[in-house]
Amino acid sequence: MPKSMKLLFRISIIAFLLASCAGNKIVKDYKAVPLETTVFEVPYFSNQEIDYVYKANISVYGNELTGIFIAKKINDTTHRIVFTTEFGNKLLDFEISESDYKVNFILEELDRKLLINTLVADFRLLLRSHYTTSNQFDNGEESVYETLDKNKMNYLYVSKTTNKLSKIVHATKRKAKINLYFTSKNDIFADKIIIEHKNIKLKIELNYFNQ
Repeated sequence: MPKSMKLLFRISIIAFLLASCAGNKIVKDYKAVPLETTVFEVPYFSNQEIDYVYKANISVYGNELTGIFIAKKINDTTHRIVFTTEFGNKLLDFEISESDYKVNFILEELDRKLLINTLVADFRLLLRSHYTTSNQFDNGEESVYETLDKNKMNYLYVSKTTNKLSKIVHATKRKAKINLYFTSKNDIFADKIIIEHKNIKLKIELNYFNQ
């Protein structure tokens, strides 16, 4: 074997070993355990009979938007999202499914492709009713289910005390991109939701509005 080929082969082996040792940093403090279920069902936003209404605060690059966030499951695959001011003036109106979305309305000041794509990705992650799981991890207090999401992963954190979904991390194997936090007293809706980005200054806070 030529020396150049031997050198390339050694470099490839070293790179592979380093990558293997680095492992998955998202669940580095958890141990792998046998997978209990191949499908994880999320109860929030899943009932077509319910209008999910939240007081919303969106912070984006130092700008604050407050208002009312309404999510409605309109069929088996699609949710409608409406965000208005507290006085009822519409800011945005989307229809979102796993594979597509439709902008029914968006305020001119918000009509930016990057912002729309980011919000659609956030809402799609928030509204998804089930995830196909591939691996499971445990640390004694939480079970974590790993799911494939195109070229990234989602990690679903379930409290062993309450048996409720408390967090979703959208990430690569090296770094978290988006964190979703859920506070819930029941299996019908989440009382409080926080969506927090790691690479851009965007945070969405939703507090359930008991009408």
